[in-house]
Amino acid sequence: MVGNNVSHSQRKTKRKFSVNLIKKRFFVPEENSWITLKLAASTLKTINRIGISAVLKEAREKGMIAK
Repeated sequence: MVGNNVSHSQRKTKRKFSVNLIKKRFFVPEENSWITLKLAASTLKTINRIGISAVLKEAREKGMIAK
């Protein structure tokens, strides 16, 4: 996403909004293994809400994960 930095004098210079990425390890009990994911903070909230197993199942159905 792109926007402007606006100073006190209202001068505008271009800036970028970067994604809030986090590198996180999860234990998957069904596979008895650890996986490392690089994901956005909003995705981490989704995993906390519905669980890592449900997220992995949905990602495999959509073809995001090859396994």
